[in-house]
Amino acid sequence: MRTCIGCRKAEARFQLVRLVRSINSSGETEALVDVLRRMPGRGAWLHPQLECWKQAIKRRAIGRALPGVTNVSEVEAFAQNGLPLMAGHEHTNLIVPL
Repeated sequence: MRTCIGCRKAEARFQLVRLVRSINSSGETEALVDVLRRMPGRGAWLHPQLECWKQAIKRRAIGRALPGVTNVSEVEAFAQNGLPLMAGHEHTNLIVPL
């Protein structure tokens, strides 16, 4: 069981989208969407519904769950563009940088 950082409801991990903290090639800390849920490191979990992503961004929950991540503009873009494609798909082999 994992807790969504947006709505704070517990769900099985296969029902949530995982975010991980990573350092990009320029040395900046960023969040990545780990769709396969296999990347190393601490994860933060969100339901694949836009409402949960908006709540997490509004409450700055991503930065608290993944210390060092401060820029959420890419997270907002993924929520608006990527979540409709993920609806109904439990398994996909994409890792999307945020």
